[in-house]
Amino acid sequence: MRVVVAGGSGFIGTHLCTELDDRGHDVVALSRSPGDADLPDGVVEKTGDVTDYDTLVGPVESADVVVNLVALSPLFTPDGGNEMHDVLHRQGTENLVRAAEAAGVDRFVQLSALGADPDGDTHYIRAKGRAEEAVRSSELAHVILRPSVVFGEGGEFVSFTKRLKGLFAPGVPVYPLPGGGKTRFQPIWVGDAAPMIADAVAEDEHRNETYELGGPEVLTLREITNLVYESEGKSVTVVGLPMPMAKLGLTVLGALGFPMGPDQYRSLQFDNTTDDNDVDAFGVSEADLTSLAAYLGVADESD
Repeated sequence: MRVVVAGGSGFIGTHLCTELDDRGHDVVALSRSPGDADLPDGVVEKTGDVTDYDTLVGPVESADVVVNLVALSPLFTPDGGNEMHDVLHRQGTENLVRAAEAAGVDRFVQLSALGADPDGDTHYIRAKGRAEEAVRSSELAHVILRPSVVFGEGGEFVSFTKRLKGLFAPGVPVYPLPGGGKTRFQPIWVGDAAPMIADAVAEDEHRNETYELGGPEVLTLREITNLVYESEGKSVTVVGLPMPMAKLGLTVLGALGFPMGPDQYRSLQFDNTTDDNDVDAFGVSEADLTSLAAYLGVADESD
């Protein structure tokens, strides 16, 4: 099949394009700046910006499947402010859906997020929820995937943990985490996620389904932080930062240009875990998946 991957030069996109190419599909990686990614020779790179409909029409023409991976990070306030979540996630998805409809695309695969909700608590979650609405209300057959945080080579999740230390407590031997780092995540390795997305592209049983995807274990932010530092042969003393203090601090600092703000505080108020992990829909069990500890080299795969 001819598969157009919007966001194909990004973290997940490069892994997915490689997986699709290995499976024999004709792959087009769509991005605003082609040529920057390390992609297989068989993958064609084209310019396309989901916020500009006209740039999508040509690349999507004759596609069998369109995959939308374009996203902003929820971990930091985006350049241009939180309104950019709506611009990129909702409006960008609407543009890509419209282009896919006009081209007669057979299937649209949308990478969403756990907790996506049009009425959610953060700009990111609301925009992701409204993007899902745009996909479901279209005339396209679709698959919606809602992963927890995705980690791996080229990703930002592991480095984010270390960056927080530099932001909150530079030069001191303690690590203040909001609420003591009790927020829970279910990290999934990109090497496990990419084949599932590729299955969603090609397999008929996934048409018009929505799946929640998580890794093999649920970890608190505190546990993740300890794993990251342990993998570097270091230790860190985590101290709890009361949530009201974290809210005040991030609100004030966000207004002063700090790369985190009230949305990041609100995101720590709810867990990023699956209600029912759907990885078995793709022929794998949680036991088959790579844990964060194993990826970081602080535990054997058999642990």
